[in-house]
Amino acid sequence: MAAEILDIIDLRPRLGARQRLIGVDLGTKTIGLALSDVERRIATPLETIKRTKFTQDAARLIELMDKFEVAALVIGLPLNMDGSEGPRVQSTRAFVRSLGALMTRPFVYWDERLSTAAVTRSLIEQDASRAKRAEVVDKMAAAYILQGALDRLRWLAGAP
Repeated sequence: MAAEILDIIDLRPRLGARQRLIGVDLGTKTIGLALSDVERRIATPLETIKRTKFTQDAARLIELMDKFEVAALVIGLPLNMDGSEGPRVQSTRAFVRSLGALMTRPFVYWDERLSTAAVTRSLIEQDASRAKRAEVVDKMAAAYILQGALDRLRWLAGAP
């Protein structure tokens, strides 16, 4: 059975108490990951996977999902600024199809436009060196993506 792709509204009723989400910023060279707390309030940068082969990348991602008892993935969808879909969106969807064939946890796509730019700007404001920015930007972008989804879930639940 392959994983489902859900809208954030459809994910909310499927989540059990204290189940975590993982955020994914899929790049061509790296995969940034972030993890929610069990109350799904805060996204924390987790890890950056250096991309090698799909099977190795998927195995590491599934290993982390099992370790942290993750219920679903929130994956950044790199839409063009006008909202259209380009080659990066196609490659993200292909990655999700391949990963989804290996597991049953659902996916939620989340608009990631400007996430890396926002994180980079924040790091520059904090005087982070170029090397430090390169080291953390992907997992911080994943946290930015995941935090947006967590905030939306909380809003859908009517919580402040």
